[in-house]
Amino acid sequence: MASLAAVRSALRYGLPGLGVALLASVQLQVLLAERLQRDRIAQQGPEVLFQLRLAELALDRLPPAKLARLSGLPLRVGATPPTRRDRALEDQAALLRQELCPGAEPCPTVLPAAGPLRGVWVEVLAPLDPVWLLVPIPPVRPWPPDPWLLLVGLGLGTGTALLLFFWWEVQRPLLQLQQALARVGQHQWPGLQRERGTAMVRQLTGRFNATVQRLQAAERERAVMLAGIAHDLKSPITRLRFRLSLADLPAPDLRQAEADLAAMERITGQFLLFSGGGDNEAAVAVPLEQLLAEQAAGLDAAQLELDLEPLERVVQPVALARAVANLIDNARSHGAPPLRLQLRAAEPAGEGFRIVLWDGGTGIAAEQWDQALMPFQRLDAARGGSGHCGLGLAIAARVARAHGGQLERLEGDAAGARRFGIALQGRSIGPAQGQS
Repeated sequence: MASLAAVRSALRYGLPGLGVALLASVQLQVLLAERLQRDRIAQQGPEVLFQLRLAELALDRLPPAKLARLSGLPLRVGATPPTRRDRALEDQAALLRQELCPGAEPCPTVLPAAGPLRGVWVEVLAPLDPVWLLVPIPPVRPWPPDPWLLLVGLGLGTGTALLLFFWWEVQRPLLQLQQALARVGQHQWPGLQRERGTAMVRQLTGRFNATVQRLQAAERERAVMLAGIAHDLKSPITRLRFRLSLADLPAPDLRQAEADLAAMERITGQFLLFSGGGDNEAAVAVPLEQLLAEQAAGLDAAQLELDLEPLERVVQPVALARAVANLIDNARSHGAPPLRLQLRAAEPAGEGFRIVLWDGGTGIAAEQWDQALMPFQRLDAARGGSGHCGLGLAIAARVARAHGGQLERLEGDAAGARRFGIALQGRSIGPAQGQS
């Protein structure tokens, strides 16, 4: 099997390399033949010019036929010698005429000659009838090719075969592996990559697949654990709330106990959200301004000002609503009024959106921003408080990544007052459900 694969690989890259080598050798040989022909005509020019001068002087005293017998020059008398259509010979005739014109006055006419001998007719300046001198121009043999040109062609063919081999067997599998690696830990896990390429690349791909499988198993275990803990806590919390309603407690103690239970319910809800319960939500086209307005429906204009541009995008509406609700809740708990929720279009045009929540608080310091986005991280200055477990911004950041964007920290000024903002930037994540 290994030998068969080696033979297939050799044929796959050797045949194109051999084709390039032959094509390059032929092309180089043709170019060399043209260059040699030019050089030969350039060397032949002075000799032909000498023969023209000699013939012109002799024709003043001798007839053309006698001059041809005495000198051996191939002369022909007549107004038009026999010619033929030959593009290569016509080009060579033009080259020879260029060589003769500087030394002959007037410039002689040069025509391709017809006949068994390959050559051109050169007009001789004669006192009586037109006389033509036949100048042989033998063709340059294009085969066998020059050994050095053949070596260059083989080098080009070998280089082409090596480039194809490295592209198909190394570069292309590594590029696909890099793209799959960039998706690790994102909204969707990459599938198992096909092992192909060189032995080292296949080994690397196999280890990548094994690593992804281990990470997926660990992620599933973590999600199941978090979801199980949160789910198991719901029943005791419900029972405690029922018992509190039956207990005869003072009003302040009852309100405090109910607040503690509400905080516990909120924490368990955050656990369920972070465990990935909404990762498989279908994407649908929704008007984002209406979705955000619903999240702010429980607050009046004095608590939260809305500045929403009408936009329709393909999103996961439940996940996006949860993320925006977390941002509003964080701003109300840890920020300061006035609160302002903005919605704007963003690049790429027709797909992007940008949701920004401004408040008048000090916000989160720039050096603590990365820490604030990590799960289960609570910052004393900005994120302490009852009912918070450090998952609000982490969930919002996950939703932003699922929509091809990110969560950004912003600072600004309005009416001379410092403002802090958090921007959720994303884009449409695919065709709406039911669309093609």
